[in-house]
Amino acid sequence: MERKGCNEMLCLVTFVLMCFTAMAWSQRPQQGSQVPCFFIFGDSLVDNGNNNRMVTLARANYRPYGIDFPLGTTGRFTNGRTYVDALVNFANTVQEMRRLFRGDNNALSSYLSKCIFYSGMGSNDYLNNYFMPNFYTTSSDYDTKAYAAVLVQDYARQLTQLYGLGARKVIVTAVGPIGCIPYQLARYHGNSSRCNEKINRAIVLFNSGLRKMVDSFNSGVLQGAKFVYLDSYKSSNDLYLKAASYGFEVIDKGCCGVGRNNGQITCLPLQQPCEDRGKYLFWDAFHPTEEANNVFANASFGSQSYTYPINIQQLASL
Repeated sequence: MERKGCNEMLCLVTFVLMCFTAMAWSQRPQQGSQVPCFFIFGDSLVDNGNNNRMVTLARANYRPYGIDFPLGTTGRFTNGRTYVDALVNFANTVQEMRRLFRGDNNALSSYLSKCIFYSGMGSNDYLNNYFMPNFYTTSSDYDTKAYAAVLVQDYARQLTQLYGLGARKVIVTAVGPIGCIPYQLARYHGNSSRCNEKINRAIVLFNSGLRKMVDSFNSGVLQGAKFVYLDSYKSSNDLYLKAASYGFEVIDKGCCGVGRNNGQITCLPLQQPCEDRGKYLFWDAFHPTEEANNVFANASFGSQSYTYPINIQQLASL
């Protein structure tokens, strides 16, 4: 199983590689900062360019990635802003964090307790492991229920360590219906459903475990902390069903890419993407467009339709 990313997550806290200040939540631009900082841990759905310095073939530091982002190509795996970009406007807090790390542990603890920690893990454990039986034995070693349980157990251990480092406000994000992304649609030849429901059923088991984990943490297991479960599976599924009402016309293929559904290969360097990017739900084989990310952020900030037990705005105000 893919556990390297979870271990690196805790190292990132120490080195503050992904520390941003939430100067103004995108849904409340007229207000001042609601939290002093926003730590983001996850995969390519929220990557802001840290991946550029890693030894990997998975890169987005070339055009057309970032074609609609003010700073151009940064390493974000979309045409513009990611989901977490849409939640906040960022400002640099490196100098402040350096001061706090100089032995002033009380100040650091107080500071971190007011921050929001966003964690989105699990997609790659399924996409690039469990459902790749030609490369990994995981699916023969575990059935879907057992695999979900092992992942949640490991996830809970990592979040408990994050709590020990000072995290008190944490958003835990569900895995979306990856059986419906262009990458899977390009490989799927089923007739009964547009999506690969075998994959989605496995994801539902994992997400159910995440929600129970959040309930456990909030019941007093981790005193003084508040965890919020962000149901990106439900929000994504609802967006598929109501795509037209949000102006999306294409929900089954990437705006750029190669092959069936533009999902067999991600965007190639200097490839010409679709012109009407606001009408596409997906940017490439795996990732949403900026417009879709904006819709997700709008739906999760001040509403409890996709957050549990409170919404993100309420979490920020604690």
